Amino acid sequence: MKAVVIKTFGSPDGLEVVDLPQPVPASGQVRIATEAIGVGGVDAVIRRGTLAAYGFREGHVLGSEVVGSVSAVGEGVDASWIGRRVWAFTGLSGGYAEQAVASVDDVLPLPDGLTGADAVTLGGSGVVAHFALDRARFTPGETVLVRGAAGSIGITAVQLAAGGGAGAVAVTTSSAQRAARLRDLGATVVLDRSGAGGADAPTGFDVVIDIVGGPRLPDFLEKLNTNGRYVAVGVVGGQPPADFGTRLMAAFRKSLSFATFSSDTVPGPDRQAVRSSQFTDAARGDLRTVVHGTLPLSQAVSAHRAMDEGTVFGRVVLVP
Repeated sequence: MKAVVIKTFGSPDGLEVVDLPQPVPASGQVRIATEAIGVGGVDAVIRRGTLAAYGFREGHVLGSEVVGSVSAVGEGVDASWIGRRVWAFTGLSGGYAEQAVASVDDVLPLPDGLTGADAVTLGGSGVVAHFALDRARFTPGETVLVRGAAGSIGITAVQLAAGGGAGAVAVTTSSAQRAARLRDLGATVVLDRSGAGGADAPTGFDVVIDIVGGPRLPDFLEKLNTNGRYVAVGVVGGQPPADFGTRLMAAFRKSLSFATFSSDTVPGPDRQAVRSSQFTDAARGDLRTVVHGTLPLSQAVSAHRAMDEGTVFGRVVLVP
């Protein structure tokens, strides 16, 4: 089967299409013939080598979520799964392939009317957005800033905050065109990437959801209101400065909170319940997904190049 591996860490050119043996599902797993593969921010972070300390090595097959039909099951898995069209979380590897394996506990049947591209755009990111707002203890009437809102996590977070009754939903973005699209999704205030905004921008925010991280993270800590909560859900812009906590301590009397969030810490059944509900909402049109475009699996380099250039709005989807 065809798969995309990291030949060398760094630029997108380090990705390579190779032939690999078809995976055999282990006990408790299913194998899926993929029809849509999500290209996520974490894929780019792994490809760059940022997470090398976590054991990623050359030859790693990228990809964490796929849609397709179950083609085989492992020991202990009900054979009735075979032939069903599903969304699946494959971990942090194995998705960029014509066949992928996943634990049956990380598989969900898809509702009618939801495309594979939409499902891999929402499946992982929607859960992160939902539980990040929950971790931030967001309540109606509060002001929310989504930093890095043009990706699939940010787009969903904007909609959830707006639908949850936020007093204002601010976003950071890089162009007037993106600003208009985010306003259409529920944003009420637009800031540039540095956090500067117009006269309508609040002077502070009760909640910040940050997908970017990077060297400017401390500047956004200073945008929190008294008792404000900051939740970092990604580092697509790189790691923050090692001493960023000094900015929190400098504002000690404001009682600010900073947290990281990974959906790995949410019990599997809770993740699946939220994901199933969001899939249903998306199939009805109550929750919108944004697919930037679809590319053949063989063009994964182009997909990653677009991510590195910052031209993606929503999610790129690979098709075998």
